[in-house]
Amino acid sequence: MRPARLPFPLRDSFVALVAFGLTFVNAVRAAENPADSIEQAAAVLAKADVRAGFFVVLDKQDPEFAKALGRSDSAQVQVLLNDEAAVDQMRRLIRTGGDYGDVSVDRFPGEQLPYVDNMVNLLVAESMAGVTMDEVMRVLVPNGVALVKQGDQWERHTKPRPDNIDEWTHYLHDPTGNSVAHDDVVAPPRHLQWVAVPDGRGTTTGWPV
Repeated sequence: MRPARLPFPLRDSFVALVAFGLTFVNAVRAAENPADSIEQAAAVLAKADVRAGFFVVLDKQDPEFAKALGRSDSAQVQVLLNDEAAVDQMRRLIRTGGDYGDVSVDRFPGEQLPYVDNMVNLLVAESMAGVTMDEVMRVLVPNGVALVKQGDQWERHTKPRPDNIDEWTHYLHDPTGNSVAHDDVVAPPRHLQWVAVPDGRGTTTGWPV
């Protein structure tokens, strides 16, 4: 006798329920062991040697890790997850602690990261989730770092700084006081790199590139 099969609507609902249950369990486990997550975040920051900027966490369902990663006032963290139920659950857990804003969560269907070129200072990937390393390098700033989980270790990747981008170390470029940089990349603005929240004057600031 063949085992009875669930009708398609019930089968899909059952699969979705199981996925939500696993997501809930993973998030709750992380929330119940914050010390482990905080320790792991500290180890990641030490290995990356990045302390400030825009951080992205890819495919890691750990709200405590994300909050610990963005504990500095100089960092903002965005977590990208493929599963919508996981996104909702992490958002609720982060909001419960009053940390949502500097740490945010969004759904990511895979392949192309939702950022302009040269925006991310640190990307931490529990798994690559369909993203190529070329795509990771596209969104990293020059000298930006990506840490990708390989077994129990984090593999470090650094985006090289192009030779045609100059350093601006002094008020007028360099010790000579000549305010002309040797930079082949600088050009008239073509788009906004980012937009900040309104300041005290009620205006919104951005960085044109």
